[in-house]
Amino acid sequence: MNTDQILAPTDPQSQGLAGVPLALTALKRRDFASDQEVRWCPGCGDYSILSTFQGMLPELGIARENAVIISGIGCSARFPYYMNTYGMHSIHGRAPAIATGVAIARPDLAVFVMTGDGDGLSIGGNHLIHAMRRNVNLTILLFNNEIYGLTKGQYSPTSVQGTVTKSSPMGSVDYPFNPLSVALGAGCTFVGRAIDSDRKGLDATLRAAAKHRGTSFVEVFQNCPIFNDGIYEDLKGPDAAENLVILKDGEPILLGADHSRGVVRDPVNGTLTSAAVAEVGIDHVLVHDSHRVDPSLAFELSHLTDSGQISQTPIGIFRDVTKPAYDDMVRDQVAQATRENTSQQAHDDALQTLLDGVDNWTVTEDGQVVEG
Repeated sequence: MNTDQILAPTDPQSQGLAGVPLALTALKRRDFASDQEVRWCPGCGDYSILSTFQGMLPELGIARENAVIISGIGCSARFPYYMNTYGMHSIHGRAPAIATGVAIARPDLAVFVMTGDGDGLSIGGNHLIHAMRRNVNLTILLFNNEIYGLTKGQYSPTSVQGTVTKSSPMGSVDYPFNPLSVALGAGCTFVGRAIDSDRKGLDATLRAAAKHRGTSFVEVFQNCPIFNDGIYEDLKGPDAAENLVILKDGEPILLGADHSRGVVRDPVNGTLTSAAVAEVGIDHVLVHDSHRVDPSLAFELSHLTDSGQISQTPIGIFRDVTKPAYDDMVRDQVAQATRENTSQQAHDDALQTLLDGVDNWTVTEDGQVVEG
């Protein structure tokens, strides 16, 4: 697909909820909460994600029966039980595959996938990257607590090197995945990151993701108080403003609580680094452009802290572009085939032609092969 098919996100095609019926009456958060007892460990970040998600859905205005939650296996996979919508608690790593089928068959549904760093990036890695590669109209939330919580504390694909767990008593030697980089490398058209306890930022990112047409991927930093407590503490506590980079489209990327430093490009080696705004001037500070077709800048931002030059962690929307969605194109092909074969006999003939294929041979009784 050439780049001229990538559209600005304001294009009508970018509306991820197009075709999803609206609720007849205004709904509230309690309308999306099921009657099931929420059972996660005390202090788990999943509680705040659930509460924010339940509060965000009424703002979308869609009918409750036209939302569906698909999950895999893990702590995050309990999500469908706590939502008063349709849903499926599926099998390990396969939530994106099941959700793809739902999205193709039912364009009137808003389809959400709930997964974790273990479920989505280990056994489910193949399904996850191909859903993003295809650009299926899904909203995927990946809860990243850098640990296997449900199976009691083994290191996961996002655990940092040196993480001591039951499966790595001397410290993990694996190189961890960067979920945002994986998504960007797979060509995902909407990539964001939020924090479980930052309700305002999480809500804004989720709403933007749900309204995007195509695959939306949101990594949520989520605390596991039992097996990996406090890994994001510096992003939540009193020093959070000092340690975060809030990405805002069209605005300079500034660092620190006082915004005294900014992200600039090193004129010698071309890498991203930081500089005092007073010294270089605000015009030299990098301006965030999430709508840029080329994903290279978003990829650089996903690795902002890797060089050691910058310690602050970026959150917000890294990329938001639009190209034709996989499920829309599949339905277009079905509609075209239907228009071209209007009678039952034409349908039957077309099916037989498809089954016959184009490479046919006839083998005679004496063993001679005759091309058909």
